[in-house]
Amino acid sequence: MSVLVVKLGSSIVADDRGEARADVLGRICDELAQLHRSGREIVVVTSGAIARGLGVMALDPTRPRPRTIDELQAASAVGQGKLYQVYDQLLRDRGVPSAQILLTFFDMSARTHYVNARQTLRKLLEWRVVPIINENDTTTTDEISFGNNDFLAAQVAILLSAGLLVLLTDAEGVYTADPRIDASASLLERVEDFSALDALDIGHEASPLGTGGMRSKVVAAEMATAAGVPVVIAGGLTAGTITRAAAGEAVGTGFPAREGRYSSFKLWLKYAKPVRGRVLVDAGAARALRDGGTSLLPVGVVEVNGSFDAGDAVDITHGPVYVGKGICNYSADELRRVRGLQSAAVRELLPRASEEAIHRDYFVLA
Repeated sequence: MSVLVVKLGSSIVADDRGEARADVLGRICDELAQLHRSGREIVVVTSGAIARGLGVMALDPTRPRPRTIDELQAASAVGQGKLYQVYDQLLRDRGVPSAQILLTFFDMSARTHYVNARQTLRKLLEWRVVPIINENDTTTTDEISFGNNDFLAAQVAILLSAGLLVLLTDAEGVYTADPRIDASASLLERVEDFSALDALDIGHEASPLGTGGMRSKVVAAEMATAAGVPVVIAGGLTAGTITRAAAGEAVGTGFPAREGRYSSFKLWLKYAKPVRGRVLVDAGAARALRDGGTSLLPVGVVEVNGSFDAGDAVDITHGPVYVGKGICNYSADELRRVRGLQSAAVRELLPRASEEAIHRDYFVLA
């Protein structure tokens, strides 16, 4: 059976005081155990370590959420083990073994680490163990953070070619407006055109102890569906949500997998590989990249911004228009030396350099 990835937001895992919602988590683990017994491969991505840490330390829940890296890391260090203990005990009571997996953005952005993470997760699933995944907040920094676990869940679903990603939240799905402030907001049952959501006020605000909000869940859905993974955003406080979603029933807001999906490598490049610089190209190069599926040669490069090494990812733009993203074969200093030059001149300056600044196999369109 295909992999089911279930992501639980902080508002599902913990209340506003940072206390674990034992009743909600118990019911969710009931559903997960039932699906596990039926043969389904289950992966859980959970938020809540920071919220749990704040609860354990009895910090004032009316205070604004800590924002500095050291505060967040300290709270996560207190809460992460205790959060996993809750999952482990609840699943063990239902006859399901689990394993704790802590990932950082670097684990998804470095290709070797990405492949190793996939191999580890697949082995756990082969052993019928449920991975409980969270971002390793105790060591992350602003530069290597997913930002929130919606994006981490999408990356895990892509990494495992999951059959379904379920994002559980304290709302029943995506509404035409924020239902907490607009009584006329209506639930969107199915979304196929993400651009149709741009004009809607679907909400950036997260719960007091969370980092996401509905907008980040929609972006995560866009990421996953581009990889051929269907997504459901639904209410985690409602009984039966996971079971119904796994059975293909209409629940919450559904996002079907999209056509024209990228390879797993190009999805990794598009969504996980961090950008280290920007390369401006001329009109001919932009047209060739967009329409011709060709590589980018130094002759088409107009300007180089930033400091990056060969092998780093860079954004490609033509004027203000974003063209795509690729892995550069040159460092920033090398590319500045050869920008605008024909291939013969490039070989004279850099005899061992690649002919392509960015090969088409290592480029993905916007």
